[in-house]
Amino acid sequence: MTMQAAMVGWAHTRFGRLDDETLESLVLRVTTEALADAGVPADEVDSIHIGNLGGFDAQSFPAALPLQAAPGLRFKPATRYENACASGSAALHGALDRIAAGRSGVALVIGVEKMNALTTPEVARVLAGCSYQPEEGQLSFPGIFAQMAQAYFDRYGEQLDALAHIAAKNHANGALNPYAHIRKDLGFDYCRHESERNRIVAPPLKVSDCSTVADGAAAMIVVAPERIGDFQKAVGFRATAQVTDYLPMSMRDVIAFEGPRRAFAQAMTAAGTCLDDLAFAEVHDCFTIAELLSYEAMGLAQQGEGARVILDGISRRDGRLPINPSGGLKAKGHPVGATGVSMHVMSAMQLTGAAGDIQVPDARLGAVFNMGGSAVASYVSILEAIK
Repeated sequence: MTMQAAMVGWAHTRFGRLDDETLESLVLRVTTEALADAGVPADEVDSIHIGNLGGFDAQSFPAALPLQAAPGLRFKPATRYENACASGSAALHGALDRIAAGRSGVALVIGVEKMNALTTPEVARVLAGCSYQPEEGQLSFPGIFAQMAQAYFDRYGEQLDALAHIAAKNHANGALNPYAHIRKDLGFDYCRHESERNRIVAPPLKVSDCSTVADGAAAMIVVAPERIGDFQKAVGFRATAQVTDYLPMSMRDVIAFEGPRRAFAQAMTAAGTCLDDLAFAEVHDCFTIAELLSYEAMGLAQQGEGARVILDGISRRDGRLPINPSGGLKAKGHPVGATGVSMHVMSAMQLTGAAGDIQVPDARLGAVFNMGGSAVASYVSILEAIK
């Protein structure tokens, strides 16, 4: 199996409402910490790749900000990537492509978003731009995923218990993650029932079904295969896949998750692996229905049977395949541009035995699924512990 590249150092801020941080300070923090973690001098970095949706902050040109963290980064090529909620993975793929082309031996990948400078309605408006405006422009993203949940319920039966169990699982996991936005085990009953604090956002989805508006950043140093031996730790990209589906929901069966399904299949085939080989997966649970549909896209259940994955305990921390041991977007938070990088960093921590209280025992192989829009952009990585 030919290794594409490897992560050899990383950094991650806490996610949440970080009023003392700016977009710039977040970028500088993770740049400095990732370089130090890898033990690589800044002047050895060949390229900089930054994932950032933008629109939340007046600084709409963040590509060059990392240079201020270390003079050695000056004059290195730096590019911002935007691909909705998968912007972080787009930045990673840009780095992997440059490495594969022989144009970078060492790449710095950053994901960052500062969302809380805006009001909640303003945030919703920015995010709504990630949907197909002629048909979906009046919908919020909770509204879009609520439509998907309702379509699923109409076809396969009401699954409110399953969604509440997914939310409760991820909050229980997030309570153990020091980087998580919400570090509180809310329990099944809270997540299952509508209340003053857990109101309906867009029927049938409640607050507990929706990921949080958060600030945060993550970064990693990615190196070419021939450089792996120079570093103390390494998590390899055994395979990656990117699939893009139609933007208009009207042109596809949105609950079939065909893009994610193809991305998973391509990555698993390229990695020469199967679900039984994985120790865990971090999947894009922007809403609880997205995690349920991800179970089916991965092949953990047939279409319409995803509920049994959570109800049978398969995806719990002590289950056969823990899903979102970090707490997922649901509890860890979803600072849009940072999410894809965060998912890879959390997975790298798992695979190097450095995940602390959220550690999955004997984790050697893991999967990441990061999604943009309503299953439009799908990125899957199969990650492997090297050393």
